[in-house]
Amino acid sequence: MAGMANGDRPEFADYLRYRRAAMTVPGGGRSSRRRVPGLRRQEIAESAGISVEYYTRLEQGRAPSPSRDVLTALAGAFELSAAERNHLFRLAGETPPELESPDAVIRPGLARLLRGLDDTMPVTVHDGRLDLLAVNAAAAELLKPLKTAGRYERNIVYQIFTAEALPELIGDDGAKQLTRIAAAELRSALSRYPGDGYLRSLRAELMATSATFRDRFERGEVGATRSAVKRMRHPTRGWTTFDIEMLHDPERDHWLMLYSFRDDI
Repeated sequence: MAGMANGDRPEFADYLRYRRAAMTVPGGGRSSRRRVPGLRRQEIAESAGISVEYYTRLEQGRAPSPSRDVLTALAGAFELSAAERNHLFRLAGETPPELESPDAVIRPGLARLLRGLDDTMPVTVHDGRLDLLAVNAAAAELLKPLKTAGRYERNIVYQIFTAEALPELIGDDGAKQLTRIAAAELRSALSRYPGDGYLRSLRAELMATSATFRDRFERGEVGATRSAVKRMRHPTRGWTTFDIEMLHDPERDHWLMLYSFRDDI
């Protein structure tokens, strides 16, 4: 997309003008000398660290598509949210920037959803580093055999490779399948956050302590599981089949995992 005339993307120029008009004049209120709402082009250009001539050409659709650095500077000048910034990047023909790290806190509405499903189904939320952020009461009961201790106690991959009770929870065949999936998901997480010290140290810990992890990880598989059917030993129902669905919140890189009972199998 580099070098493409901005005039070929009129929505981008329109969005710049819209965002500038929506900006509040510094100091609050609006100056009586301003004939149009929002900030002047010069004010946005100065905030973004670019020339007013270049910014004017961008608004008029007469400049080549801006670089990622310029787009980032414009997003800051317009005080865009993550969703608005990503929209700006897409309008310019660029892939939105990756998150530097997942959000550490789930949305309050999601927390209420988990509690509301306590008597209906197990539900968990984990982040893009595969750390559990929340579990409802039903999930805590079902997944109790996977509880571990230490620095990585909330990490799903660590639990799977260190919990001795894993075969008791999902059977020997299920355990073999799940360890492959877990190693593949960790490889995917490392590719999303290549500089993440926590993930790197987790991998090093498992490589040093788990022959099973070394075998699974060295296969080079990459995780992409979003739906599954699993038989698990429920503490009160016994062996039970679950439909498992994963829903993604990309803005926070949170994953909602729903365990739906399948009484027909």
